[in-house]
Amino acid sequence: MIEINNVTKKYGKKIALDNLSLKIASGDIFAFVGHNGAGKTTCIKCMTDILEFDSGDILYDKVSIKNYPIECKKQIAYIPDNPDLYEFLKGIEYLNFIADVYEMDNSRNEKINKYAEMFELKEYLANPVSSYSHGMKQKLAIIGALIHDPKYLILDEPFVGLDPVSTKKLKDVMKELTKKGTAIFFSTHVLEVAEKLCNKVAIIKNGKLVVTGEMSKVLKDKSLEDIFMELQNENTN
Repeated sequence: MIEINNVTKKYGKKIALDNLSLKIASGDIFAFVGHNGAGKTTCIKCMTDILEFDSGDILYDKVSIKNYPIECKKQIAYIPDNPDLYEFLKGIEYLNFIADVYEMDNSRNEKINKYAEMFELKEYLANPVSSYSHGMKQKLAIIGALIHDPKYLILDEPFVGLDPVSTKKLKDVMKELTKKGTAIFFSTHVLEVAEKLCNKVAIIKNGKLVVTGEMSKVLKDKSLEDIFMELQNENTN
């Protein structure tokens, strides 16, 4: 389980995350929704130890990422909204680099082939990453995140840049992973995808968590879009 406990993050005087608390359990596909600047990416970067937070803690199976970052990161795969890959490497070199970081054995080859074929990237792996389109780079980042069977998959706008076929395949992979106990937490602006794919949702507004819970209980007789728009139109004072 991931436990975000009373996390606050400031940029100068601006409060990006305001005493945020959230739990993501094994088998969850958890949508993280909010307007631009609400704090979604800041939260995800704190969860992955890219950013330090000012107070609170984030635990992976009761282990603090603040105190034991390496131990926690071994369990995590992270896909940013705009993957910053090593463009001087060939695609296969990048994937082998990721496999080396996670100390994978020769099982890497089977995993790389499986996902490269699935996302129709296999014939391009011998090419330099600098020659890839944005969508191809997104696919490469996804493959790199999946090959080491992460316990926790954290994604920031994962469907941006993907074609409809790859989007469907990624959603199918996410469902399969959660059946094996993987916890998936991802931000998205595509509310229809979140509504259909996820069993839980959290809505953040101005750094504060305003709605969270099981998707079916949050929705009731409304759509996620309806709820999101109602919250956006509320007085923010």
